[in-house]
Amino acid sequence: MNIPSRTRDGVTILEPKGKITIGVGDIALREAVHAALDSGAKNLLINLKLVTTIDSSGIGELVSGYTTVTNRGGKLKLLNLPPKVQDILQITQLVTVFDIYDDEDEAVASYA
Repeated sequence: MNIPSRTRDGVTILEPKGKITIGVGDIALREAVHAALDSGAKNLLINLKLVTTIDSSGIGELVSGYTTVTNRGGKLKLLNLPPKVQDILQITQLVTVFDIYDDEDEAVASYA
């Protein structure tokens, strides 16, 4: 899985597509987060709009990414959660950890 990224107003937006599951998208997500940080990004926004499936490994990578970005003095937020992902984050109480947005403009502005 290749995770495209773009920058908008100083925020790096990662846009995974498809499955974030063990052996498929989990490693790609980790690599995308680390690549963004290594290139100097501090504020990351993960747009999950095109994610079809996520499992415990994918959730684990979201949490790991959040921790890594926070430890480096940045912020990681989520955008456009599909219903399945929203349900999983609700059940695991991770909705209380992540800042979650439905609107990209609002999400990008929240970093200011």
